[in-house]
Amino acid sequence: MKSISPNFFYTAASFAVLGGLVSCQSRQKPLNIVYIMTDDHTSQMMSCYDTRYIETPNLDRIAKDGVRFTNSFVSNSLSGPSRACMLTGKFSHKNGFTDNTTCKFDGAQQTMPKLLQQAGYQTAIVGKWHLETLPTGFDFWEILPGQGDYYNPDFITQTNDTVNKRGYVTNIITDESLDWLQNKRDRSKPFCLFIHHKAIHRNWMADTCDLNLYEDKEFTYPENFFDTYDGRLAAASQEMSIAKDMDLIYDLKMQRSDKETPLKSLYEQFYGRMDSAQKAVWDKFYTPIIDKFYKDDLKGEDLVRWKYQRYMRDYAKTVKSLDDNVGKVLDYLKKEGLLDNTLVVYTSDQGFYMGEHGWFDKRFMYEESMRTPLIMRLPEGFDKRGDIPQLVQNIDYAPTFLELAGVSVPSDIQGVSLLPLLKGESPADWRTSLYYHFYEYPAEHAVKRHYGVRTDRYKLIHFYNDIDVWELYDLQNDPMEMHNIFGQEGTEQVTADLMKELKRLQVQYDDPILKEFPIGE
Repeated sequence: MKSISPNFFYTAASFAVLGGLVSCQSRQKPLNIVYIMTDDHTSQMMSCYDTRYIETPNLDRIAKDGVRFTNSFVSNSLSGPSRACMLTGKFSHKNGFTDNTTCKFDGAQQTMPKLLQQAGYQTAIVGKWHLETLPTGFDFWEILPGQGDYYNPDFITQTNDTVNKRGYVTNIITDESLDWLQNKRDRSKPFCLFIHHKAIHRNWMADTCDLNLYEDKEFTYPENFFDTYDGRLAAASQEMSIAKDMDLIYDLKMQRSDKETPLKSLYEQFYGRMDSAQKAVWDKFYTPIIDKFYKDDLKGEDLVRWKYQRYMRDYAKTVKSLDDNVGKVLDYLKKEGLLDNTLVVYTSDQGFYMGEHGWFDKRFMYEESMRTPLIMRLPEGFDKRGDIPQLVQNIDYAPTFLELAGVSVPSDIQGVSLLPLLKGESPADWRTSLYYHFYEYPAEHAVKRHYGVRTDRYKLIHFYNDIDVWELYDLQNDPMEMHNIFGQEGTEQVTADLMKELKRLQVQYDDPILKEFPIGE
């Protein structure tokens, strides 16, 4: 582990762990951590990353006052597995939570919140949990059952009661988080607060106060919106197409009594959670759109384009509430004098497709879903500002928080601390490749199981299980991953080098898949 900067501040407990690394003179207030994570919020829809679509002024405040990671990725682009990787600092095959359909998180295992607790930190989580078992390692928790609901959601409390809260879920999660900070924590201890939002998960139901936003905006279509998936068998087999798989009622709210879609009943459950006042505003907005849609009776490409525009508008409106609530958190921390002593992290559990390849959802190792936004507002004593270009992954969050708190990072944690990067250093031995493994198949959206390696320029993917297909992309010349060059003349050396690196990573991370599909034998 790298030496700790004397600018960091520690609790007495963490000082004992660090021993002589920190002098008594440098030990002041311990640093707090506020970790804000959303669901399916992709960097294309954050103006500090991409200005094509919407403005996110409060998220931009974090990036402006701190750092923006420009090569931030996940190790398994799916909600539950991503959260398990964050909590443990380990890949899915090590923490045991590989997919959302068959797994339950083992709460008895070592986690970063537990280690922070042992070092004298108070830990709390409010919002989406999505790990099938109740949280452990938290002094306070209040979580959504499963995916949760946008309107008048239920929460599971520490007494194992389910309580209903009236209002819009993004507002409620923020208010409950700030209530813990203001009224329920022990102010004599440092804290690590996890604010986990449901937003911006399907089916993108915006707050009633934001329904009219973006209705006059025509969103730009990605260049590969009408992708035909030539040379990419797995991509052609998916079921996450805006054209074919996006539900007119569940996803796009075109509800009418005489119309049926596969997910209509599920939408009616969500709609039914609204009270009469919420329904009145909702119906006033959507009824004219519904009437016009069925009158126009769009077909073919016109229908696909219409679906994309509605999807983008609903998504953008849901982001608006999220951004407002991030601003509320920042304002509270500033008002309470906590900002200079708190690391504020904002990220998502993975990226998402905003029409690229004609898709919504995530799962694939392709760029839009493997990438995830990561911005941090740094505490006093960290002078680094601007972009951090090194390859980082969500398994790195746990060791980062532990080292920030002065806690020794256990040797079985597979991620690496980002603190050297936050201090402005450029370690010569920083990783030059990333490993990825997706497991959830057969399942919703029909994305085949696959694993692979990504370097700064190339990506090699192996789709397996009921398929045996390799894909190779030159990200420099083909950033949209449209041309699979695996097996093409002239790629032999690149392929051999990537195969060698893939095997090295599988050995390093002890992925048992190497025994099933041995490389180079």
